[in-house]
Amino acid sequence: MNLPSNHPMIDGRTAQSPLVRAFAGHRPADPSTRPVWFMRQAGRSLPEYRATRAGVAMLDACLTPELASEITLQPVRRHGVDAGILFSDIVVPLRLAGVAVEIVPGRGPVFDHPVRTAADVAALPPLDPGALAPVEEAVRLTVAELGSTPLLGFAGAPFTLASYLVEGGPSKDQLAARTLMHADPATWRALMDWCADVTGAFLRAQVLAGTSAVQLFDSWAGALSLADYTAHAAPASRRALSHVADLGVPVVHFGTGTGELLGAMREVGADVVGVDHRLPLDEANRRLGGTTVLQGNVDPAYLAAPWEVLAAHVRDVVERGGSAPAHVLNLGHGVPPTTDPDVLTRVVALAHGHEPA
Repeated sequence: MNLPSNHPMIDGRTAQSPLVRAFAGHRPADPSTRPVWFMRQAGRSLPEYRATRAGVAMLDACLTPELASEITLQPVRRHGVDAGILFSDIVVPLRLAGVAVEIVPGRGPVFDHPVRTAADVAALPPLDPGALAPVEEAVRLTVAELGSTPLLGFAGAPFTLASYLVEGGPSKDQLAARTLMHADPATWRALMDWCADVTGAFLRAQVLAGTSAVQLFDSWAGALSLADYTAHAAPASRRALSHVADLGVPVVHFGTGTGELLGAMREVGADVVGVDHRLPLDEANRRLGGTTVLQGNVDPAYLAAPWEVLAAHVRDVVERGGSAPAHVLNLGHGVPPTTDPDVLTRVVALAHGHEPA
């Protein structure tokens, strides 16, 4: 590991944590150390988050170190999860590179100028490493508070970032992005390389500042066939992850609607594959040859179901995850904003072998 001597994975704080051990393929003998965390665990489901974010734009919150750190810590304090994940957004590195983007409430990231031609790609600015200072400081502040609880870094995968840039905002089918991919493959490759290097630099900065693992989110990869993913997306994801390969921290790769892509997603350089709620974990394990640590995959829809229904579902996910070399319990997507926070706390207790009343 080419990490600083005061990094939590080097100085002994997190290297033996339940999460990091699970990522390395170790299955705990004691259920109380079964690792669990939730995607979007820091966010609108928490009243303390809403109070902290009041009057502050999303990207401003992400880039104010003290604020981002406090929001990251909130679910760890409340739920007792086994990891924090840095409060950020996948478009943060784009903003830091100088791309004009805002997150519009109720819609998502919206860009002033979609990127659709070779000239548009050529005009994309390089990411100045100095621009990452607020992210690095947020990580340092958070790690100092977490102690032996690891912090996860994260970034959007190149295909997802490229899709947002080409579409100019959220899209249901990424049609414009997929069209560019086939109609002008040279421009597409140049765009994907730019996204890969921005994402890679963003991940590397987080790890060097103190994160014990990273997760690469490919939110829109499910729009691709396996052939298109392998030819037009995987090389850029591999390039992005090459930026942290020498640092030796675990890498999780997650996408939605990617049941047919799991093997290809692993091969870009992932140690752990996140599985969404559409595919049972035992089937995911079979498709991956029984050799890969899995993360997932409680269906977020169950979080609003009666407790006995949710608890039975969580137990089923844990049982199916038992077929893999190791398993980190998580959702099959993010926490819905309407979720009762107490439900998440009960799920953590259940995962740790304590039956909540």
